[in-house]
Amino acid sequence: MNFPGSAFYYLEDAPRLAVDFERQPIGDEAGGQFYNPLEVMSGDPSRVVEVRDAGPAARAFGAGGSGLDMARALQCLASAVYYEAASESIGGQKAVAQVVLNRVAHPTYPRSVCGVVYQGSERSTGCQFSFTCDGSLARKPSTTAWARAMRVAREALAGEVYAPVGFATHYHTTWVSPYWAPSLDFIGTIGAHRFYRWRGAAGKPSAFSTTYIGGEPLPRPRARSAAIDRADDPLDPATLAKSFEDARRSAASQATGPAAPRYSPSIEAAGGDAQFRAEKLPQSGGVREEYARAGQWKDQP
Repeated sequence: MNFPGSAFYYLEDAPRLAVDFERQPIGDEAGGQFYNPLEVMSGDPSRVVEVRDAGPAARAFGAGGSGLDMARALQCLASAVYYEAASESIGGQKAVAQVVLNRVAHPTYPRSVCGVVYQGSERSTGCQFSFTCDGSLARKPSTTAWARAMRVAREALAGEVYAPVGFATHYHTTWVSPYWAPSLDFIGTIGAHRFYRWRGAAGKPSAFSTTYIGGEPLPRPRARSAAIDRADDPLDPATLAKSFEDARRSAASQATGPAAPRYSPSIEAAGGDAQFRAEKLPQSGGVREEYARAGQWKDQP
């Protein structure tokens, strides 16, 4: 089967770089190289992982889509890793990829990788990942950095989990202070990014219950809409958390079954719903005489 661009689709995977990014030396100890046991930084030994308590690690991503879905998911996830964290360490890039996949697993976000990455890209401001609406995509990736981003994305989609960020769903660079940060639980800093998770039920492992089944849209931003720019922001973290809590409470109330019917005052005074229970119904002794032998032979054959 062929489709436009199939020649590129069947090309050999992008060659992995010979450098072992996960063991870059960060200093000298007694005259020899040593490695940070928590994180590997490329270049600056002062930049380390500072994680408070990320909680349990996220579940491994389960690929349930077609080959085309996986190709699109890889393109979108690699783009997020590259444009959001190209200058970060390998750990910093893995952390960004994990946040994307955590969102895919949460019911408040789209259930596809490309859907999550390009959510809000139709807005001039307010996109979930800034590179999708600030013009960064016009910048051509460098070959070396793109190969590394592809490697990180490929391994994440294959089931690798980056545990230091747990179930984080949000992050921002260390030189900004977004309004929503105080409403979330701060997990820690990895490189130039600070990571957060939701408070309450929205941030618990049981909330990340969406099963990935594919259905990836095209790996590109959505068309801009002036009407959407004028609307309230539906992607505010606090608003999303409240929507999740409301839906959870509604589902719990429906699971308890329908409420007992309401009766007239006289029925309620006589016992209400209790008098209609099985033990209160008429017994066989109350059958009218003309129906007492119903179902019996009139004459034995």
